[in-house]
Amino acid sequence: MKIILTDVGRRYNREWIFKHITYEFESGKSYAILGPNGSGKSTLLKVLSGSLAPSAGSIYYEMSDKAVDVESVFQYLSLATPYVELIEEFTLREQIQFHFKFKNYLSGYSEPEVVQLLGLENAIDKELKFFSSGMKQRVKLALACCSDSAFVLLDEPTSNLDTAGEGWYLELVDKTKRADRLFIICSNQEKEYNFCDQTLSISDYKS
Repeated sequence: MKIILTDVGRRYNREWIFKHITYEFESGKSYAILGPNGSGKSTLLKVLSGSLAPSAGSIYYEMSDKAVDVESVFQYLSLATPYVELIEEFTLREQIQFHFKFKNYLSGYSEPEVVQLLGLENAIDKELKFFSSGMKQRVKLALACCSDSAFVLLDEPTSNLDTAGEGWYLELVDKTKRADRLFIICSNQEKEYNFCDQTLSISDYKS
C-alpha cells in the first residue's frame, strides 16, 4: 500500500489546520504523526483514512501497483481512535464476532487467539459497558492490529493504559507488523512511536 499526499491541506471555515503537505507513506514502514493536542493530528488521520476530504491538494492510494478509489479505502484499513467507540451493549465475544464479519483475521489469529492476546478469557461473555477504560482500549487496539488490513491507523494508542498496558501495546504492534503492512501512529508521546521509521510533524505545515 502507498499513500501519496501532494500539497494537501485541510481547513475549517477560514482557519487552516495544516497545508502544503507533500509526503509518501508506504508498506513495510511505520510512521509517527507528531504534534501537541489540538494541532491537527486526528484531522490528518481522518484525511488519510478517506473519511475526510482535503480542502486543498490531492491524495492518491495504490495497492499492488493499482490505484484505489477513495471510496474503497475502508476495505484496506483498520483503525483505533478515541472517536470510534465500541458497542457497549455487546459482550466481548459479540464485539469480536461483529468486527470480523467485516474484516478478515490477520494470518495466525482467530477469535481464541485474540481473546488470549487480550488476556480476557474470563470476560469473554461480559458486556463491554462493564469493562474499564483500559480494557476497552486494549480491545480497540487488538481489533485494529489483528485485522488483515494493508494499513493500520492508531490515534493516541496508549490513552487509558497503565504501564503494563503500554508494554502490551508495544508487544502487540511488534507481533502484528508485517513486511506488507503500513502503520501510522498519531502521538505526542515518544513511548508510543519509538519503533517508527519516520516522523511527520504537523507543526511544519501550519503556514
